Amino acid sequence: MVAETAQTLDRGLRLLHLVADAPNGLTVTEAATRLGVGRAVVYRLAATLGEHGMVRRDAGGRLRLGPGVLHLARRAQPLVADAALPSLRRLAEQIGATAHLTVADGGEALALAVVEPSWTQFHVAYRTGSRHPLDRGAAGQAILAGRNGNHGCVSTTGELQPGAYGVAAPVPDVEGLDASVGVVALAPLDVAAVGPQVVATAAAVAQALS
Repeated sequence: MVAETAQTLDRGLRLLHLVADAPNGLTVTEAATRLGVGRAVVYRLAATLGEHGMVRRDAGGRLRLGPGVLHLARRAQPLVADAALPSLRRLAEQIGATAHLTVADGGEALALAVVEPSWTQFHVAYRTGSRHPLDRGAAGQAILAGRNGNHGCVSTTGELQPGAYGVAAPVPDVEGLDASVGVVALAPLDVAAVGPQVVATAAAVAQALS
């Protein structure tokens, strides 16, 4: 009975991951094929996950993530932000620029944690919770680069705010976290000097979360 329960749990979690990785949802047949089980098993798993709000079926019968996943994600975000803050604080003080941890949220980049430097007379005010298109700005572009296996830094100028300069790098190798670490300043940033510090901080954040 214990082994059977563990197998059911494993299949349920695998189904949840499959649905999460399918932006357009999955049919029951597709899910059954990928899990290597019958359609009846998928129906039972989806029903159980549906009772907990983790999976839903859309009008076309495709399996999609449910609102319960969003609830868990919101609970997890403060924990991720807290783990990243010490590294972000060091980066902000070292460079004298506003440092941030940004995560992908659908097609947008969401600022999850922001630290402003304490010793500069002027710096960029960047609010936690700020959003912008994922393909604009250094933070979002770094996340996209990380998806393609590029863990170097990305720099942009004035894409989100005129006169603002950004450098960011993806947070590497943290399962389930699509994120970047970056800095934004009112003056041009020396990418050759700042880039390695941003990449190192992204690695430190990844270590703190592992």
